Amino acid sequence: MIASEHRETPVLAVLCGESRPPDMRAVESGAVVRYTDAAGLAEALSGADALFVYDFLSTAVPGAWHAADRLRWLHIASAGVDPVLFPGLRESDVVLTNSRGVFDEAIAEYVLGVVLAFAKDFARSHDLQREGRWLHRESERIAGREVVVVGTGPIGRAIARLLRAAGMRVSGAGRRARTGDPDFGVVHESARLAEFLPHADYVVAVAPLTEHTKGMFDARAFAAMKPSARFVNVGRGELVVTSDLVEALAAKSIAGAALDVFDTEPLPSDSPLWTMPDVLISPHMSGDFVGWRNTLVEVFTENFRRWRAGEPLRNVVDKTLGYVPSGNQGAG
Repeated sequence: MIASEHRETPVLAVLCGESRPPDMRAVESGAVVRYTDAAGLAEALSGADALFVYDFLSTAVPGAWHAADRLRWLHIASAGVDPVLFPGLRESDVVLTNSRGVFDEAIAEYVLGVVLAFAKDFARSHDLQREGRWLHRESERIAGREVVVVGTGPIGRAIARLLRAAGMRVSGAGRRARTGDPDFGVVHESARLAEFLPHADYVVAVAPLTEHTKGMFDARAFAAMKPSARFVNVGRGELVVTSDLVEALAAKSIAGAALDVFDTEPLPSDSPLWTMPDVLISPHMSGDFVGWRNTLVEVFTENFRRWRAGEPLRNVVDKTLGYVPSGNQGAG
């Protein structure tokens, strides 16, 4: 539990990108709010009690951390916390919370969408339509196909539930192997990727980015997949060694990839991924449904209310693990 009782009216710094977060009236009525961009973050952090990282892709926090002389709480408007999980924050007493739960169902729908796009050859149909060509083909069924979801947090579970509902056979991969999981049935140990990837028709990456998961999808992992397998990344770009993925696609070691996140964003215009066949690219938008910005502010506003009242915060991140442990989402 963390409270703002050390000061009657707390000071909140809000790191914005191109625009401010919408509808912050409830927060503004209970705090002195300093909206800032990356250039002014250090000044805004001086004397601030809390920081709302609304621009969740910004990497400005580590460079401004020296000015955080009163900070007690940092909330990031995303599920992933890697942009702010640097040594200074890890070693501090600052409580870190995230926006876990906002994007789960939207990302699951995206994954089902790209699975269907591959199976039903929608990209090719679109190309043929633009060419005015009538070319009959047969498509694949997804029912009964094997899926491994690497990452067993709430987003991975939402993906598993939706793909199971579509008739697919889903297993998970996480830190510890187990059976009898309510959403995955079987959970493999992610450190042993090469042992279970050969059975998958689709591999979905949604693991948090940690020192253990960075670069986990490398040449060895892609070589373990069967040539008909498709790879989907809705987690973090750094989970993948991009050059190894490009080589696997070029050699047809795997059949295709749907990529929403990249180790460099925006994806450089000269990346071979743009023009490779059987590659679907989207600009880090798999979870961005209509109204998502308002939902992010609602999540922060509720945590801000709890913080002011001295109540337990939701979605407290274990700074050692790099994510919210299962069962520690906070009171509902």
